[in-house]
Amino acid sequence: MKSHPHTISGSSDSVPSAGTGALSGPPDSPPDSPAQTRALHRRVIHAARVLWRIQHIAFTAVWAHRLRSAFVVTAIALGIASLTVIIAAVDGAQKKALEITKEFGPDAALIFGGDIFNRAVGQRLTTLTPHDARSIRQMLPGVYLVVPMRSKRGITAKANGNNAEVERIVGATANYAEAWNWPLSQGRDFTQADVDRGARVCLLGVDPRDKLFAGVPPLGRTVFLNNIPFTVVGVLSKRGTSSPNARLDDRIIVPLTTLTQRFNMDRRHFPALRVKFTNAEAMDEHKEGLKSLLRHLHNLRPGDPDDFSIITADEVMKFIAMLQGGLVVFLGITAASAMVVGGFVLANLLYLSIAERQMEIGLRKAMGARNSAIVLQFLIESVTLTVIGSLLGLCIGIVLGRILSGFDLIELELSWKVFIIGVASAVAVGLVFGLRPARNAAALDPIHALKGNQ
Repeated sequence: MKSHPHTISGSSDSVPSAGTGALSGPPDSPPDSPAQTRALHRRVIHAARVLWRIQHIAFTAVWAHRLRSAFVVTAIALGIASLTVIIAAVDGAQKKALEITKEFGPDAALIFGGDIFNRAVGQRLTTLTPHDARSIRQMLPGVYLVVPMRSKRGITAKANGNNAEVERIVGATANYAEAWNWPLSQGRDFTQADVDRGARVCLLGVDPRDKLFAGVPPLGRTVFLNNIPFTVVGVLSKRGTSSPNARLDDRIIVPLTTLTQRFNMDRRHFPALRVKFTNAEAMDEHKEGLKSLLRHLHNLRPGDPDDFSIITADEVMKFIAMLQGGLVVFLGITAASAMVVGGFVLANLLYLSIAERQMEIGLRKAMGARNSAIVLQFLIESVTLTVIGSLLGLCIGIVLGRILSGFDLIELELSWKVFIIGVASAVAVGLVFGLRPARNAAALDPIHALKGNQ
């Protein structure tokens, strides 16, 4: 009976206690109480201080072993330099391909005499005739423009008291600028009347204009080509370089009839024909139609090889893609090799550094440093070296790209993508090749490490 009141008392005492705990305990406290916020703040500040100390130790170690660091930085820099050139060259090639395709014209085809793809010994290159041009214009559906072309090299031009060697004098029919998607910056294009009467008129490229007239308005002035006077009626806009040895802008355009008459050239054949179609979406069908018509006009039997070549914008894109692919493979192997070599150099130097710094590692572990802190320290060291190497490699790659662009070997397009991919690749190399040495360092026994034994 005495125990009963005690039990009740204990029970009655426990009830308010439970109620009080329920009212004031953590389950009912706000999730973002000031106390929790302060605790989180302290943890963040502590983690930042620890990270700062680890980073400081890592940077000190990198600076203390400058010669070894230089080997890693150099190896990574060579790989990133190659990678920079690859990315910039690919972007530049894509940009140039779009420009060339736009300039060539997605609605156009260029026909050459002879098979320029096979180049058989003894093949005839003068296979295109005025009859071919008329037949294509009249018989092939969708054609709205046919421009025969012929050119002559090595002509001396004189004007305004200046002389200039012009790389090419091009003979063309009416609407040359429209046929080649080449806008005029000044003046007018040829008319059919100019072609019919063999008029002594000309269109100037940018290079002859600058050499002959240097700041003087050229329209209406006279240019002497091999002492034959021509009146300037138009100036072509700047087009750019087509190859290291040929400038598209270094040319003068004259009517085709004038070129053949005044310079005593073959009038029965054309080296090339430019054909434009109304529907650019059906270029495959147009090309097949051109091929069938020309084989019929040239009396080629089934099985006979073509004695002409047809080039469209698709062929231009395929050719550029082939060059681009070869460049990517060559430089890609170089970049990958240099990056892998740099990674192995980094790993070996980290192993050597760990062997020399066993007492330091052992002391840090004896003082309470966690394995994760040791791993983080060596990863920071490796990533620091690779990032420095990537920045140096980006500078080398940009300089190398400028040199190659100066020689017109390739066209580079530099962008932030180059920087981002270069640095990201360097960080990846640092993490991949630095992780195993870092783990080995963290796995050292502190007692053996302090004794200098592994």
